[in-house]
Amino acid sequence: MRDFVNKEIKKIKPSGIRKFFDVAKEIDGAISLGVGEPDFDTPWHIREEGIYSLEKGNTIYTSNAGLKELRIEITNFMERKYNLKYEWDKNVLVTVGGSEAIDLALRSMIEPGDEVIITTPCYVSYEPCAILAGGIVKTIPLKNENQFRLTKEELEKAITPKSKILIMCFPNNPTGAIMSEKDLEEIKDVIIKNDLVVISDEIYAELTYDKLHTSIASLSGMKERTIVINGFSKAYSMTGWRLGFACGPENIISQMTKIHQFAIMCAPTTSQYAGIEALKNGDDDILNMRDAYNERRRYVLKRLNEMGLPCFEPKGAFYVFPDIRKFGLSSEEFCLKLLKEEKVVVVPGTAFGESGEGFVRISYAYSLNDLKNALARVENFIKKLK
Repeated sequence: MRDFVNKEIKKIKPSGIRKFFDVAKEIDGAISLGVGEPDFDTPWHIREEGIYSLEKGNTIYTSNAGLKELRIEITNFMERKYNLKYEWDKNVLVTVGGSEAIDLALRSMIEPGDEVIITTPCYVSYEPCAILAGGIVKTIPLKNENQFRLTKEELEKAITPKSKILIMCFPNNPTGAIMSEKDLEEIKDVIIKNDLVVISDEIYAELTYDKLHTSIASLSGMKERTIVINGFSKAYSMTGWRLGFACGPENIISQMTKIHQFAIMCAPTTSQYAGIEALKNGDDDILNMRDAYNERRRYVLKRLNEMGLPCFEPKGAFYVFPDIRKFGLSSEEFCLKLLKEEKVVVVPGTAFGESGEGFVRISYAYSLNDLKNALARVENFIKKLK
């Protein structure tokens, strides 16, 4: 019998994160600092609205693009937070998490031979989704010495006549890096000059610590060439609700909605009603969780510094990305050895692209007690390596 599996699918490697956690599951007593998931429960008033929607019998399909009231609240949120004005019926699509929105955006725009520029280290889905859509991936390895920000020079060097899409994620997973308004202004002219479209993954936009997030779409000339991806998982601790959204030009959003219509139909109805409540009344929840993350961030950085483990200060998300190169181990070797000897789970930097070699990702979306116990084990491990 012939092989029926798509050859391009075979070439794509499984998630480096999931592969690593398969090993971790076999070790009793392991403490995980590896999952990028808030440890807070979804705020009760948001859960209550989801429950109430079920009690009222709101269990049928919504419109493909999402509930009208939810899309209106998304436009209110984007204007209130990022000074971006969108029309609810033309520029907004509600999706099954931010990941579906990324996939839809790529499939809507890529044609055979189009190049997709991806800044790395990055979220694990970008490259596979671009390949599955028929794109040719070009990566820009961001540098620790630049605090993992994209520079004008790096972008210019990567662009060719076939370049079409730039994917960026700031605040960044896995590094915690951000791009300030000044940083974004410096690359904006390059994007416009070379007629690129940007997929800006801003899922961590509400988790910044020194200054408010600036969306690249808010800069002059960028709204019409930017698809902003966002969602409810990180800011509202709603990972399992699987609710995200995309905002962008009508001509692209309409095609994304068409694919969504045939592949998904609509995002979960219960989640959409909960999402309305989150956007209407969840600002204080975000502030409370962000303050807690900031406390954890400062603690983790202090402990890493005490251990002599170099790490630039992340300004967003809930990750640190320490440099482990001085120990002479690859990222994967370091993580496996740490897991086996001290039963602590962190993620190899290479799970987020080759440019992550020499680094590991530590999530501080955990309680201070878990962080203290895990980092004590990390310190003991590092002492043995010296």
